Amino acid sequence: MDNTGKKRPIPDNPEVLETFFKEHVGLGVSYDIGVRKVQILKKELQLYYLNGLVDTMSIIQILKTLFALNKGDHPSNKAAYELIQNQIAHMQVETAKTLDEMVDRVLSGLIAIVVEGENEAIIIDVRNYPGRTPMEPDTEKVVRGSRDGYVENIVFNTALTRRRIRDERLRFEMMKVGERSKTDVSIAYIDGVADPELIETVRREIKAIDTDGITMADKTVEEFLQKQGFNPFPLIRYTERADVGAAHLLEGHVLIFVDTSPSVMITPTTVFHHMQHAEEYRQAAAVGTFIRWVRFLGIFTSIFLLPLWYLVSVDTALLPDKLEYIGPNKESHIPLILQLLIADLGVEFMRIAAIHTPTPLATAMGLIAAVMVGEIAVEVGLFVSEVILYVSAAAIGTFVTPSYELSVANKIARVTLLIAVGFFQVKGFVIGSTVFLLFLVSIRSLNTPYFWPFIPFNPMAFLQIIFRRPVPGSKLRPSIVHPGDRFRQPPDA
Repeated sequence: MDNTGKKRPIPDNPEVLETFFKEHVGLGVSYDIGVRKVQILKKELQLYYLNGLVDTMSIIQILKTLFALNKGDHPSNKAAYELIQNQIAHMQVETAKTLDEMVDRVLSGLIAIVVEGENEAIIIDVRNYPGRTPMEPDTEKVVRGSRDGYVENIVFNTALTRRRIRDERLRFEMMKVGERSKTDVSIAYIDGVADPELIETVRREIKAIDTDGITMADKTVEEFLQKQGFNPFPLIRYTERADVGAAHLLEGHVLIFVDTSPSVMITPTTVFHHMQHAEEYRQAAAVGTFIRWVRFLGIFTSIFLLPLWYLVSVDTALLPDKLEYIGPNKESHIPLILQLLIADLGVEFMRIAAIHTPTPLATAMGLIAAVMVGEIAVEVGLFVSEVILYVSAAAIGTFVTPSYELSVANKIARVTLLIAVGFFQVKGFVIGSTVFLLFLVSIRSLNTPYFWPFIPFNPMAFLQIIFRRPVPGSKLRPSIVHPGDRFRQPPDA
């Protein structure tokens, strides 16, 4: 736009347009912005592109087609623009009438063709974004199931989803977010299944994002969408599996795709959505239920095991005589609460180090951590052996949690609860646990109760959380998303 806020039209003089690109877009300074100037039907034609984001062979084929026009016998130069537009053999061709729209298209990886004497630009989608091929996500591996997953290309991601849901009512609405980054963001839903109010809320919140750019992709969009502040618990579920994304679409959820991110956001979600994993649905219902119970136990362990063990260690009267062995059997010069906090922090050190350690050095790092923490720390008296045992059990429970975001939030809750028990013993545990549960109950994700179906209680939905029902028996969609069509299967099926 110009200084008055009006949209600038595309000049019909190619020299004026080229000057604009040099002054405002960086043509001639940025090596990746290019222009190809040719004569077609005695008219100057300019083709603007962004090197690295376009398919070179497609551009060459388009130019060959246009050059062939010079060999034909055409009655008048007045029809040059129409002839050029009609001769472009490509699937996605549209026009732009303003400079801002044209520049946005070029910087997004499309090419713009401008013909002398015309105030329109022909926009052709020949994008070829650099990126990796779909592969199984590291964080959501399954024993049985597909090995393809979302990648950093939004076009690939929507295609992977469309491959699984070939419904004519599946919608992908594309928007651009970021004043400078102009990142492609798409919301996906099934028309007639997803709640229209939810769709409108997500659409409105994304369009209202006003920032320079979202280079951190989906996480930035989430913070604008949820406005959760310092609440550590995840309000949106991330997935890198196309089958998981498709399954939630069929339930009535709305998905958010952000270009450059291999993760897709699922809205709305409850805390129990973050405890589910695709492996449960790739096994028999009984096996899936068993896996789910073990996972719930691991998550409970990751939060409450250390505070409970410390509580019974400092107040042995809480333990029956037969369980006296649970407490520490050796004395140490370091207070037990401090040992637990140091060991728990040490596990976090190792987790962060594992992320940043190059793969060839990961084994060496693991050996160092095992020797230093597992043996030497106990031998020198820094820790009692029981501390290492229970901290390790809590850490395993953290790794059992399918959602990485939820596992970190649970760790913060565990440390907070442990400190409360350290100061106030039984009262600290009771009050801390109560405040923790009340905090979870008070959270709402896009007006969805975070602890549903436990609070507010929904018996049928709660049973489906506890037991993994066979697919033929799951006839209703979750009521929490207010689906337009409640039935997954016909009522008389």
